[in-house]
Amino acid sequence: MRASAETQGQASGNEFVLRVRDRFGGIDRGAWRKLSGAAPGNGGTPYNPFVSHAFLGALEESGCATADTGWLPQFLALETPGGEIVAALPCYLKSHSQGEYVFDHGWADAYERAGGRYYPKLQSSVPFTPVTGPRLLVSNTIDHDTARRALADGLKALTERLGVSSAHVTFASTPDIAALEGAGFLHRTDQQFHFSNEGYADFDAFLETLSSRKRKNIRKERQTARANGISIEWLTGNDLTESVMDAFYEFYVDTGSRKWGRPYLNRDFYSRIAETMADDILLVMARREGRYIAGAINFIGEDRLFGRHWGCIEHHPCLHFEVCYYQAIEFAIASRLGYVEAGAQGEHKLARGYLPVTTHSAHYIPYEGFRDAVERYLEHEREDVGRFSELLAGHAPFKKQD
Repeated sequence: MRASAETQGQASGNEFVLRVRDRFGGIDRGAWRKLSGAAPGNGGTPYNPFVSHAFLGALEESGCATADTGWLPQFLALETPGGEIVAALPCYLKSHSQGEYVFDHGWADAYERAGGRYYPKLQSSVPFTPVTGPRLLVSNTIDHDTARRALADGLKALTERLGVSSAHVTFASTPDIAALEGAGFLHRTDQQFHFSNEGYADFDAFLETLSSRKRKNIRKERQTARANGISIEWLTGNDLTESVMDAFYEFYVDTGSRKWGRPYLNRDFYSRIAETMADDILLVMARREGRYIAGAINFIGEDRLFGRHWGCIEHHPCLHFEVCYYQAIEFAIASRLGYVEAGAQGEHKLARGYLPVTTHSAHYIPYEGFRDAVERYLEHEREDVGRFSELLAGHAPFKKQD
């Protein structure tokens, strides 16, 4: 399915055109880098590697996020009459709900039992990536609030023009959620677990803030993980050779095959990002008897480390905790990064220093009856997420303060 749209309008007194791009590769790299969060140091929004031109381009060029996989690009671009992009929204026309991590399968089932057709739908997200970041990306050449509202209204217009059931903006930043709610989108919340670096000098300084029992347990887990002659390496930049990526991809495929049947990302994708954004990647690799046996890939943002995929070909007690969580904390402290985001779900992260954080998404449903039902559901869901977060926070591993 292909779609296109063009709308004339005004932004801060200047004419603009809102266009739909059905191929991300056709968007100029330099123009994209001027948008908020898409490159370091532009407009005060911390760099988020997942909305970079390199990452989104690799998803398309490798064939991971294309029409053939159910991700038809429908990027909204707010442009000057001369064709300069001043704001953009990563967006896809989806024929399924896989690879999103904000689950709407129940909505789809209810919609179709009522006689509707839920798919295709519009999805604004970074494919296969449950990481909060800018979705309404704006340059410094236009008023940000005006541009965000234009993109939100444009997404609504595209939803109605295509006649699809709904549009979803997932893992959106706080300013984006505010603009989307103002445009009539429904607000949904969920929960992840993030580590906050409180200026720790080293990992031991972090441990000293924990209760005695939690501190002892982490030390025991780290010792157990390194038993059997296992060593840990940090690899980034020029370290990311094809042989290293071959080893990691074997781990990724093993985990993906067991979790969801078929891994979302292919080997070509990893070659592309190792070539174009190697300095934004940290591989934590475990070695035993001269070969890599496990690893986790992380992405380095301006103020935080993002943990993504993990896998292994040998199973050792506590190795997952060491490679994914403790090494990420060590790297963040050593690199003076403020946070570690350890991916979706996982209450077991709480005991290891990762605290509950609320994530946000926004949803536009044109059909009033279905919209009202979803809105009532979301009201109760937000309350449940809030109560559960408070409950979990009460079981944080840190020393109790008077």
